[in-house]
Amino acid sequence: MSPPKIPGLKVKRIRTAYWLPGTNYLEEILRTAGKLVRNGDILAVSEKALSIAQGNIVDESKVEPGFASQFLVRVWMRLCWGYLLGFLCRLKPLTMLRLRDYPQVEGARHKQLVLEKTGLLQALRFSSEGGVDATNLPYSYVSLPLPRPGDVAEKIYAAFQQRLKKSVIVLIVDSDKTYSFRRLHLSPSPTGVSGIRSGGGFLYYLFGRMFKLKPRSTPKAVYPPEALTVEEALNLAEASHHILGYGAGKTMWDVAEKFNVAMTEVTWKMLKETEHCPIAILRRTSSADWRRGN
Repeated sequence: MSPPKIPGLKVKRIRTAYWLPGTNYLEEILRTAGKLVRNGDILAVSEKALSIAQGNIVDESKVEPGFASQFLVRVWMRLCWGYLLGFLCRLKPLTMLRLRDYPQVEGARHKQLVLEKTGLLQALRFSSEGGVDATNLPYSYVSLPLPRPGDVAEKIYAAFQQRLKKSVIVLIVDSDKTYSFRRLHLSPSPTGVSGIRSGGGFLYYLFGRMFKLKPRSTPKAVYPPEALTVEEALNLAEASHHILGYGAGKTMWDVAEKFNVAMTEVTWKMLKETEHCPIAILRRTSSADWRRGN
């Protein structure tokens, strides 16, 4: 599938091998994108791919669920999200049906980990809770959000400056949405980008979906920080999301259906055989359409 045409931007999606834990992501980025970028280009990199490469993953099969996590699965996910909240947030009928059958054992372990790592406001969400994500990972593994995405962005920026003598803008992106109304930007997941309010978890998600605020993918870090306004960062993050795609699937249900296995039976081998595009180069042209989000 070719990346979409975006007014005001020239885009190049970079396909790589699946980044396993321990992958030298910096060398991979320099090797695959180094010859293609020009000074002033925006280099967008998937936060999840970076997190997996750093080994920032957890095996949920080893998590012991408690009473709260079991309640969240049996009542909150299956009933509240499967019916009322799903309706209020305008979820797709298929998503609501899946939530009504949310897995009890694996789901309780997942919610327990989310409670421990990110807190209750994130655990009340139905997916991508605080950046804890099982999509495009095998078995019972989930990835955690980068603890300091700004440091990673700076490291990539410095490598291009020092080793290739090229000045780029590094944008670390997450497909999880930020919801905007004029100058108010609410991200349910944590982000270090100035001008975006984060940490509201479920409350921000509910507010954004119920009142139809403008959804755009979330920029997790920009380096240099002053290189982009918050509007530019949000629009470029959304553009990057459309360019990079979903890997093996948008949700864990989709990934399992793609390989015709149970959700915890996806393997590293299956994922390695799937197209992965964790990097994109975005080059601004004379048009300003992308700045307005058109």
